[in-house]
Amino acid sequence: QVQLVESGGGLVQTGGSLRLSCAASRISGSISYMGWYRQVPGKQRELVAAAANDGSTNYADSVKGRSTISRDNAQNMVFLQMNSLKPEDTAVYYCNMRTNKSNFWGQGTQVTVSS
Repeated sequence: QVQLVESGGGLVQTGGSLRLSCAASRISGSISYMGWYRQVPGKQRELVAAAANDGSTNYADSVKGRSTISRDNAQNMVFLQMNSLKPEDTAVYYCNMRTNKSNFWGQGTQVTVSS
C-alpha cells in the first residue's frame, strides 16, 4: 500500500521559517507530479506549490517569493521551504503525488504561525 508521510510542521512565529518534507513509499512508476496543498477549516484545499518531473514549478500567488518547492526523485521525496511566514499561512499542509495511473495524498501536517 502506498504511503505518503509528511513532517516538518509545527508552531512558528511570524517571520519564521519551516521546511516541510514528504516521503513516499511503495509507489510504482514514475511520479510525474509532486505538490503541496493546504486547507483551513471551512475552506477548500488549495494549491501551495507544485513541481513536475520536467523541472517546472508552480506557486500560489500568496506564497510566491517566500516558498520554494524541491523534489528528490531518487528518494521519492518532495520538500517545501517556507520563509517569512505569516499568520494567514496557518493551515494543515498536505503532500500530493501523482503517477500516470494514481493520485496519492498524505495525512497532513499542521503549520501554525503565531502573530
